[in-house]
Amino acid sequence: MEKLRCVPMRERVGKILKGTNGIVGTSMGCFALSVWKLGLQPVTITSVVFLVGIYLVFHASENGYNNVELQKGKSTLKDVRKLFASRVVAIDGESQKRIQSLEAKCISLDKKNAVLIKKEAEWKKEEAEWKKREALLQRELHQLKEKTIYLEHLLDVKPRTLGHPPSMGGYCVPSLGSEFNGQGPFILQKELGVDGARLFDIDASSKIILMTRRLQGLGGVHVLTKISLVAPYTRQDISLPTGSKAVRDLHICPSDGSLSLFASLGKKLSVLSTKINNFILAYDLPAPAWSCSWDLNGSHQIYAGLQNGSLVMFDMRQTARPLEFVNGLTSNPVHTIYSLHNSTLPSGVTAVLSASSAGIFQWNFVGSEERRPVVLETGNQGACISLAYCPSSDDIIASFRPRIDNSNKMAYSQHLLTPAIGQGVQGSHVHLKRFGSNCYQKLAVTCANVNDVRLPRSAVMNIESHGCLFASGDELTGELVLQELPSFTVIQHLKLRKQPIYDVKYVHDVDGGLLGCLCDDILQLYGNHALK
Repeated sequence: MEKLRCVPMRERVGKILKGTNGIVGTSMGCFALSVWKLGLQPVTITSVVFLVGIYLVFHASENGYNNVELQKGKSTLKDVRKLFASRVVAIDGESQKRIQSLEAKCISLDKKNAVLIKKEAEWKKEEAEWKKREALLQRELHQLKEKTIYLEHLLDVKPRTLGHPPSMGGYCVPSLGSEFNGQGPFILQKELGVDGARLFDIDASSKIILMTRRLQGLGGVHVLTKISLVAPYTRQDISLPTGSKAVRDLHICPSDGSLSLFASLGKKLSVLSTKINNFILAYDLPAPAWSCSWDLNGSHQIYAGLQNGSLVMFDMRQTARPLEFVNGLTSNPVHTIYSLHNSTLPSGVTAVLSASSAGIFQWNFVGSEERRPVVLETGNQGACISLAYCPSSDDIIASFRPRIDNSNKMAYSQHLLTPAIGQGVQGSHVHLKRFGSNCYQKLAVTCANVNDVRLPRSAVMNIESHGCLFASGDELTGELVLQELPSFTVIQHLKLRKQPIYDVKYVHDVDGGLLGCLCDDILQLYGNHALK
């Protein structure tokens, strides 16, 4: 038997490396070159070469045996022991220094960026404060300009009115100021704190006040509050019908003080009995109600002015449907409505005055086939924002302010639904007198400081034996101003505790006149000492 020859390991490895046509060796060289071109570190190449070397060692022995003595068992790849030496890493000193330098620069730039971001935030905050201050100064400048115009107007008008009562067709109008010996006709009698109050009315016969309030802390719930004018001034809150929302107008019945009428934005026209503190009627309307009125000629008819410009009339003896329904000439909300005495009207005909931003109209109901309203001529004064009427004297005062752009019409209508404060602008008051069934005469016009957002309230008072007075708020001075009619001569300035003025009402009874002014959370009551 031929003696087996032990082939040296170096030779066997060389044979394997050479392989068939040198394929294995060439493949290893190409693989290592590719790895180097990819930019990998020498450590990676060393690891790859080492692993390939393990495979080659296994194939270095012929027939899978390492030497002649070890023929009893066949070696496998698992039998190859891997002896790892410490990994040798080649570090490029220059590259390492460059990396550290770049990292330091990045950290420095991050810090500078954080400082710049902080400074930018501070600059933006200062810019916002400057813009806010600029807006405040612009507003103050606007108010000063308006006040200057008002004072110039006073200087222009005063010489023509002082000591020279105006005349109307040869009739000399007496000066009311001389009747009170230089003192105003009203003195402050009582102040009542009323949180969230917006509207009120006074029943002189029952000595009570009804007002609408919005409670705080209960999700803005709207309620009615009844206050006694007799000490200890007890109060009672009355809940509104479900879905009523905010009340836009309220009036105590002139012929029956136990009934009160309410118009609300929840499309409700409601009647309250103050005897039982409960609502006895609630009419559903096709649109939110902005105003309401009792019929002066009877206690059964009631009227409502709607947000879409329509007017509706109900008879409380017929609760099924409205007695009359009239579409307005425009879609502007009817912010004020008054019933007129029918002493000069045809039999069976009732009439009302309505006011919207479009103007003032007289509408005839019941028995009248004519549905075209009488348009009251006031001249080009602007948008009508308030209407005051005195039934006993047929004196009417309409208040106006400059019209706004059509582009702001939507924003304007939204402002009216919110308790916005606004600011003073120059407007006007127009004095009208009713003669006959549907004839009106314009007697006088005067400048006025009115609010540019809110719809103000005012009152015409017929003081017996002394003529008529007009009570309205002055937006620049923050006072309730009393003027005699038709000259508009100022006879008294009533100082108010707060601003703005939400409502003004006047009632007259055997004890004298009572003028109420509702400001922010305070109701001030003034008595007319001239009648006592």
